[in-house]
Amino acid sequence: MFLSACPIMPSRDFDRTADFYGDLGFRVTGRYEKEGYLILERDKAELHFFAYPGHEPETSDHGVYLRVDDATALSEEFAALDLPQKGIPRFIPAEAKPWGMMELAVVDEDGNLLRAGNQMGASRG
Repeated sequence: MFLSACPIMPSRDFDRTADFYGDLGFRVTGRYEKEGYLILERDKAELHFFAYPGHEPETSDHGVYLRVDDATALSEEFAALDLPQKGIPRFIPAEAKPWGMMELAVVDEDGNLLRAGNQMGASRG
């Protein structure tokens, strides 16, 4: 039985990654400098990062999909951060998708894509 999945994404700088995700409500729960590993959590979601100082954000193909209770409420929370809607980093507000999801997107400073969504009609908001 699977219990959870934790994506592992590149980070050029753990301090910057922790700060960026701290603004998104994540907290550092593990930081291992020698091993080059960082773990962040928010609620039941874990994001893992490996140290990659030479990573080029523009070429990143890393990402994760997070199931959330209410993508619209989360979108409103993230909108207050005033991230741009183009470039790196960026924030795309929640919108209804043809596949039945209410979905938002965030691209972090390393080019990692986070999509977060809930099934339409399943939102608690």
